[in-house]
Amino acid sequence: MFEVSLGDDGAVLRPLEPWRAEELLAHMDRGREFIGRYIALPDSVTDLESSRSFLRAYAEKAAADTGRIFGIWADGKLVGGVLFRTMDVPRGLAEAGCWLEPSAVGRGLVTRAARVIIDWAVEERGIHRVEWLAAARNEGSIAVARRLGMTREGVLRESYPHRGERHDVEVWAVLAPEWRAARRGPAAG
Repeated sequence: MFEVSLGDDGAVLRPLEPWRAEELLAHMDRGREFIGRYIALPDSVTDLESSRSFLRAYAEKAAADTGRIFGIWADGKLVGGVLFRTMDVPRGLAEAGCWLEPSAVGRGLVTRAARVIIDWAVEERGIHRVEWLAAARNEGSIAVARRLGMTREGVLRESYPHRGERHDVEVWAVLAPEWRAARRGPAAG
């Protein structure tokens, strides 16, 4: 098991594995309505068995190299996560995403965690394009995409049905050369 420090505040990023199902469920219970405004995760993780099933599905994705999921811990408590909902290594494509409970908002945790996993995907797995899909009204998620240096590529109108309403989805992405250039900083000269 490993963990990656997310900075001086003690926050860490760790794999979110099936044995953490109780912890994930407690986290969902704390933030269910807030997290569920734009994503279906809290509607999928409603009891211990569904929590285990959700995490097992991601363990299978990790084993097949088609997805990953990581938890964000702050003050020793699971408060959110980042993931690759999909990964197609042969094609060099991945879709990243996130969630966070209200107690952890505004600390930069998702941005810091997403940087770690995107670095890994680009540098270790050879991913060329990382996408970020966000409900058009999800200002927090869109702000993360901007902070990550992603480009807004368009809007999929009414493409995402969620809790009885169809949402527009913004498509953001960063390409590996852009990611590397931004991580190096401004060119000398």
